[in-house]
Amino acid sequence: MTKTTVTDAWMDRVRRAADSWLAAVKSSWPAVLLTAILVALAVPAALLVAPGFLEPEPPAPAPPAPEWQQVPATLSAPEGLAPLDASADIPSPEAVTTRLDPVLKTDGGGTFTGLVQDAVTGQVLFDRGGSESRVPASNLKLLTAVAALRSLGPDRRFSTTVTAGPIAGQVVLKGGGDVLLGAGESAGEKVMGHGGLATLAAQTAAALQAAGTAGEIKVLVDDSLFTGPVLNPAWQAGDVAAGEVAPLYPLALHSARFDPAVTTGPRPPDSAITAAEEFAARLREAGAAAGLTVAAAVERAPAPAGDTATPPVLAEVQSATVAEQVDLMLQVSDNYLAEALGRMAAVAAGQPGSNDGATAAVRAQLAEAGIPSDSMQLVDVCGLAMGNQVSARQFAEVVRAITSGTDSRLREALDGFPVAGLTGTLDARYGEESTAGGAGLVRAKTGTLNTVLALSGYVVDADGRLLVFSFIGNGLTPGAAGNRVALDRAATALAACGCR
Repeated sequence: MTKTTVTDAWMDRVRRAADSWLAAVKSSWPAVLLTAILVALAVPAALLVAPGFLEPEPPAPAPPAPEWQQVPATLSAPEGLAPLDASADIPSPEAVTTRLDPVLKTDGGGTFTGLVQDAVTGQVLFDRGGSESRVPASNLKLLTAVAALRSLGPDRRFSTTVTAGPIAGQVVLKGGGDVLLGAGESAGEKVMGHGGLATLAAQTAAALQAAGTAGEIKVLVDDSLFTGPVLNPAWQAGDVAAGEVAPLYPLALHSARFDPAVTTGPRPPDSAITAAEEFAARLREAGAAAGLTVAAAVERAPAPAGDTATPPVLAEVQSATVAEQVDLMLQVSDNYLAEALGRMAAVAAGQPGSNDGATAAVRAQLAEAGIPSDSMQLVDVCGLAMGNQVSARQFAEVVRAITSGTDSRLREALDGFPVAGLTGTLDARYGEESTAGGAGLVRAKTGTLNTVLALSGYVVDADGRLLVFSFIGNGLTPGAAGNRVALDRAATALAACGCR
């Protein structure tokens, strides 16, 4: 057989095998296709199931946390205002005047007066009618703060007591000057409500039970510490009706408010009776377990006849300190609290606890502190009356006495000055571009009446010099928004001053 014949035979055999294989594939094509599909589905399924039967791979290392989230290796250096530098340059009066004159302008009618001093030396750096007597509005509370701290002392507290009544079955709730009483338990960490009537009532019930007292108890209230008219005739009826102030008594709940959270609107017309009624209700609750009943009606205690012995004290709660009350008064500009502190200053000086006693005590304390007061006219001690007359120079001297004077007791008032843009009556101010530079730096007492705006306080300037200031606007156009901004711009200019 030739080579060609062999090759042809082998090729013929290959063709027959290929034809046979193709025929077999064609006849089984559906099964092959199904097998391919199953394999295609089985592979990913196996990949999903397989990890459950295998050791998990170790997780990839987490990326490092941002630096600001990591525990610091060292503590940062403390930041804040630099301490006062006694060698810092005193601003030039000409430069300060150049800064203040363009911004201290009224919006409409009226005029602004003002005075700026270096706190340490007393050098006058700006004077625009600073010696003119002006209606000061609530800036007057700065004078009351000085008088209270000097005559009463920063650590003084006022006691509200309960004693046995003049006849059996009576108890007397006696006001000692605390007008910040709370209805509930005494809250020692607070100023408002530091002394609580519920605590006082529980003490009273325990004392009555220990003494074997039974039957009905009647509550009397002694508010004789304050004398004279309960309403100052210099106050306008509309201000009283609006709740700017209320009749003055030596005890009150929440600074003579129905609700401590509601600081506008009408007040109790008789805060002493209101407090006594609340005490009676609390005593009724506290005495129920001891079999005591308490009459619903309360009355004023009769004046003692002759030299009668002082009855024993059954219960007592105390107020926050005078320093804490002064700070609250300045922060929120509380008229009622200011008037009460003025009367307590009068009582401490041996004068009647009346409006006249309060104004006399304030004037006397200022004179003793070396602040000229002869030209002042004081008709109340909260600043609500339009008859008050005080100059910007006198206010600047008061602030200077508080910040850097020789009487360290006055330092206790520093925390009471509202902080621009942050606290008290300045919390919603210093938010616009022209005043934002003073936010957090200016500390000042505000004053607002219909045609009056005032701002007196202190600020550390850009060079580290402590400056005190007072700006007072009188005869202003009511409601003109630019007047308040003008005061804030003036104080902000002082904060930015490197005025040489």
